[in-house]
Amino acid sequence: MAQTMYSKVDEYGFERPTNFDYKLHAEFMEKYMRTLVRRAQRWSTLKGKNKYVKNNKLRRFVRKGVPLDLRSIVWMQVSEAQVLKDASPANYYNIRKTQINNPALIEMIKIDVPRTFPDNINFISQEYLSKQMFNVLATFAHQNSEVGYCQGLNYITGLLLLVTKNEEVSFWLLKVLVENILPKYSVTNMSGLLVDLDVLDELVARFDVDIHRHIRKIGMPWAMVTTKWFICLFCEVLPTETVLRIWDCIFYEGSKIIFRVGLTLIKLHKTEILRTKELSELITCFKDMRNHKEVIDCHQFMINIFKIPGSITDNELQRLRIKYSKTQNQR
Repeated sequence: MAQTMYSKVDEYGFERPTNFDYKLHAEFMEKYMRTLVRRAQRWSTLKGKNKYVKNNKLRRFVRKGVPLDLRSIVWMQVSEAQVLKDASPANYYNIRKTQINNPALIEMIKIDVPRTFPDNINFISQEYLSKQMFNVLATFAHQNSEVGYCQGLNYITGLLLLVTKNEEVSFWLLKVLVENILPKYSVTNMSGLLVDLDVLDELVARFDVDIHRHIRKIGMPWAMVTTKWFICLFCEVLPTETVLRIWDCIFYEGSKIIFRVGLTLIKLHKTEILRTKELSELITCFKDMRNHKEVIDCHQFMINIFKIPGSITDNELQRLRIKYSKTQNQR
């Protein structure tokens, strides 16, 4: 454990930044390891064939973190990716055999795969991971012509492969994310992303008028600093363990978790945000959010996302999305 704490790469093979705080991380890990053991024991009490059926108890368990060795099966069940898989007339490997007739799209995927996670030792040393990433992305592109391939899907797929260690599972999880959970972030015109950037703007205005006014005054477009929040689901934005804890909840509760995370990040950094004087300083402030003590402490951070932003209901989110969809159509 000590070796992992002070290693230049994290538990998932990602190279740590040069300004990484090893002392802070070691303090967190000493406490978090006890939490992981305790949570694993709690998960072991779930029994029976319906143990991963959605209910209040399972939601509470998911919010407190899914053990790494259970993530594949739990994510498949709570996201209903397993339902998609079971209902498919063809299995993944049969779908994969069908050649996609779009050379330009295939070339784009081939170009992006080597660029994905260049700082991850697993993708550097294990060539098969890159091949699996290509297979998943090309297969998905073949069977979803509306999306095809969108930059950002490579990062999601790469992390799915690192966690599940299974090409087929990664395909179905990617499919359920893009087609069922996330609202058209990856289609050609990125309509869902543009709408949700407007939704975020309104939520921040309601949440903290001082922060909203300051960001407006400096003139920073939300797309400049938050696009990866939506497109990559915080990959390369936050520490890996924090990202996976966020994904636990996205697979269970949907895309509203993205807004909970975003508002919490903004609130935790209120002082730093209001201290900025110009655009470059504000952008740097957002980039440095991964280094906050309560962001590194993923367990505390996940407690915060269900407290700090207050209520964000599915109905309210849907109302805002309809409102800004109409606004986008009028532009």
